[in-house]
Amino acid sequence: MNETRTKIEPVRRAITVERPVEDAFRVFTEELGNWWPVETHSIAKDAVETVVLEGRVGGRLYERTADGAENGWGRMLVWEPPRRVAFEWHITGVPTEVEVRFTPEGDGTRVDLEHRGFERVANGTERRESYNTGWVKVLGRYAAAA
Repeated sequence: MNETRTKIEPVRRAITVERPVEDAFRVFTEELGNWWPVETHSIAKDAVETVVLEGRVGGRLYERTADGAENGWGRMLVWEPPRRVAFEWHITGVPTEVEVRFTPEGDGTRVDLEHRGFERVANGTERRESYNTGWVKVLGRYAAAA
């Protein structure tokens, strides 16, 4: 028996930061631990010491707590500095994908985020809506840091 899955529209968010594309990419990837809102968007919440994104295909994305424990968030699928990064997002249980593109725009950089694959997740429509608002907060913190 074949299971039919309904396609769920990806979450798409875009912001512009007043940084050259190389800086915008670096702040998003190398400085993730400085701006990610761990108090609301993490596994260990207040115990999180930092967030790490290993900059290579196959690299890990994870949080590290003060006692050294690591909680996996995902795995890098695409690493194309300074234009594009994509990773599996394991927080949803069944992995979804997040892709972020960095495009020069005037004196700044347009940052486009797409989070897709919610049709694979239990309660995918509800989870998508949660991420639809959650990415607004995350990108707002990123923009403030950039």
